[in-house]
Amino acid sequence: MNSELMEALDILEKEKDISRETLFDAIEVSLITACKQHFGKADNIRVEIDRETCEFRVFADKEVVKDAEDVEDDLLQIALPDALNLKPGCKVGDTIQVDIKSKEFGRIATTNAKNVILQKIREEERSVIYNEYFEKEKDVVTGIVQRYVGKNISINLGKADGLLMENEMVKGETFRPTERIKVYIVSVNNTPKGPRILVSRTHPELVKRLFEEEVTEIKEGVVEIMAIAREAGSRTKMAVRSISPDVDPVGACVGQNGSRVNAVVDELRNEKIDIVEWDENPGNYIQNALSPAKIVAVFADPEEKTAKVVVPDYQLSLAIGKEGQNARLAAKLTNYKIDIKSETQAKDTPGFRYEDYVDDYDEYDEEEYEYDESYDKEFEGSDEEDTSEE
Repeated sequence: MNSELMEALDILEKEKDISRETLFDAIEVSLITACKQHFGKADNIRVEIDRETCEFRVFADKEVVKDAEDVEDDLLQIALPDALNLKPGCKVGDTIQVDIKSKEFGRIATTNAKNVILQKIREEERSVIYNEYFEKEKDVVTGIVQRYVGKNISINLGKADGLLMENEMVKGETFRPTERIKVYIVSVNNTPKGPRILVSRTHPELVKRLFEEEVTEIKEGVVEIMAIAREAGSRTKMAVRSISPDVDPVGACVGQNGSRVNAVVDELRNEKIDIVEWDENPGNYIQNALSPAKIVAVFADPEEKTAKVVVPDYQLSLAIGKEGQNARLAAKLTNYKIDIKSETQAKDTPGFRYEDYVDDYDEYDEEEYEYDESYDKEFEGSDEEDTSEE
């Protein structure tokens, strides 16, 4: 039994996660390479390795010829007298196996064989790492900040390094070496130098995955995240729904005393998160999306993906948000172009029937509430500033 080789294979298998069969194949190739280097060719050379004992044998298939004068190539042929010493009873024309002593290989041949094994191990190691992180693509992992590479950051993810590009960083966010952060794996690409892993701190899916980790109901599929609109580092809006009437989707995501949402907020370094309830009724959904602003009325056109919203005068600034952020995120969340007007603006719009409009909204029912083109005309001609955001 070749105990040293067996021990080496056990260590490589455990530490590098490389299968023993792959290592055996690498050894076989390396020995054949060494033979080719030593003899100049290796077409008739074979290697056999016992997978249980790790004992190996290198031999050449040689044709038996009558005598030494008939031997044209020592590597391919053997004289009958010599062949009989190895295999009694053989005759001219037979093919016999002649052992090759690998210890007699020259230094160059031995070095090349070693390099073949090391190269195979490196290739297999890169393949194992690539497959491991490819399975984690579109998921969140914890990494350790290593160093800045220009304006980018190298993140140690365990067995490989990820690259956090400048355009995937939250503006104003800085990190210290050895700091642990969570990142979203955007892509994993195989390259000759190993897997290239690109990670992000700005991707909306980062928020989704963080909530999946924190909220049991989301893991179990009772609560679903329907949409996310994010302006990284500042604010996120997330729409959720429950498939069980006994579970409040917003409450489940917020957690007791805000424990669940606060855990996500802390990871995102105090980024504000609005959690709203998704509704198949576009009017209700848009109203929820504009939270925390109070809404008087909503008129949505599902075909055109546009909506007109009326809010109390004192809620106009809140509905629009600082620099239009609340309206902009609501538009992204619902995929509607939203036009927000105060009650005064709406009443001053020529032909606008405020009472009818409010009544329509209060008694909104998806089957009865139909699009009326007259509302477009009622809003046309307003001298007030258009606050719509896409």
